[in-house]
Amino acid sequence: MSIYAIGDLHGCHAEFVALLEKLSFDPKRDTLWLVGDLVNRGPDSLACLREVERLGSAVRCVLGNHDFHLLVAARGGGKLKRNDSLQTVLEAADRERLLDWLQGQPLAVRDGNQLMTHAGLLPQWGLDQVEALAREVQVALTGEHSGHFLSQLYGNHPDRWDNTLDGLERLRCVVNVLTRMRFIDAEGRLDFTANQGLDSAPVGFAPWFQFPRDDDPHLLFGHWAALAGDTPDARVRVDALDTGCAWGGELTALNLATGERTRVPSRASAGVAS
Repeated sequence: MSIYAIGDLHGCHAEFVALLEKLSFDPKRDTLWLVGDLVNRGPDSLACLREVERLGSAVRCVLGNHDFHLLVAARGGGKLKRNDSLQTVLEAADRERLLDWLQGQPLAVRDGNQLMTHAGLLPQWGLDQVEALAREVQVALTGEHSGHFLSQLYGNHPDRWDNTLDGLERLRCVVNVLTRMRFIDAEGRLDFTANQGLDSAPVGFAPWFQFPRDDDPHLLFGHWAALAGDTPDARVRVDALDTGCAWGGELTALNLATGERTRVPSRASAGVAS
C-alpha cells in the first residue's frame, strides 16, 4: 500500500493517466493525495474531474484557486476568463454531479504531522488551527447559502489574518491563504501581485516557507509552478508538487513513505503559469 501526493493536474488528463500507469497505481490498495487545481488551463478538465471522481475513496483532494474559479463561474455568478478551458465542464451532461463532488472537497488534508493544502500554510497557524479554519470554509461551501458565499468569495482584503475576523471576511482570508498564497511579510500579510519565481518577491516579502515555525510538520503544496518543485532556503519541511505540467513542465508524484518522486513529461508546449 502506497500513498502518492500529486501536483496540480490543470486538466492534463493524459499525463495523469500516464503517471498512474508509471506508478502501477491500484485504487484497491493505494491512495492519492491531490493538491488541488484539478481543472483549467490544460486540455481536458472534464476528463480529469471524471477520472478523479471515479477513483472514489482512493483519492483525498483539496481545493485550489482554479477549482474555486470553476465553482464561482458555475454557481456564484462569476464569468470565465479568456484563457480558461472550463467550458466543457460547464456544458457536460454530468456537470451537476461533478460540481457537487468538487464543492464537497476540503481545503486541508492531514494525517498526523503531514498536511496538504493547495498554496501552503501561514507560519502563525498550527495544524489543529488550519484544520478548524478549513472546516469553517467547507461548512459555508456546502451549506444552503453556498451560492452567496461563492458570489462574495473574490477579493484581496483582508490581506492579513486576524483571529477577530468574522463573517465573509474571515472565510475569504482563509481561502486566500490556503489557495492563493505565495509571498508574505514578517507579519503574515499576503502579496497578490507576484506569481513568478523567487526573484519576483516584492520588497519586504519572502516565500511563506522561508519563515520559521514553532512546530515541525511536513507540508505539501502545489500552486506555484514557477518553483518547479524547488524550495530553496526553506525553514520548514516542505514539498512543492506543482511542476508546471499545463505549461510544458512535468506532472509529479511524491511517495509519502519513501520521498521518491516520479514524473511524466507534459504533452503541452511551454507557456507561462498563473
